[in-house]
Amino acid sequence: MASYSRTKRIAEEIRKVISTMLISGIKDPRINSMVSVTDVEVTSDLSYAYVYVSILGGDEESTLQGLRSAVSYIRREVSKNVKLRHTPQIIFKVDDSIKNGMYMDDLIRKVNNGATASTIDEEEEFDEE
Repeated sequence: MASYSRTKRIAEEIRKVISTMLISGIKDPRINSMVSVTDVEVTSDLSYAYVYVSILGGDEESTLQGLRSAVSYIRREVSKNVKLRHTPQIIFKVDDSIKNGMYMDDLIRKVNNGATASTIDEEEEFDEE
């Protein structure tokens, strides 16, 4: 159980460092300012860190390429700020959960608005009779 909580603590520290780097800015024009780190998963042997990023606005593919090209710089900064014997390899993955949540919210609103409109139409029919 201790290993599990340790990996979660390390993942959280890596998330904080990378989030701070994205806020302060990585000097790559492909990386837009609407990138946020949503989650980090570290393997149990601490060899890989999967960094899930949410990219809103801009070109998703070019932003991901920019992050992947800056991975050695990001890993070096993580190494400086998180004291580990071996810094894990960082692998960026796109997290679509925010986009999917916004899509689902839009669908729910459409259904609710449609139900409200049909309820109003039914009430008007009863008032006419």
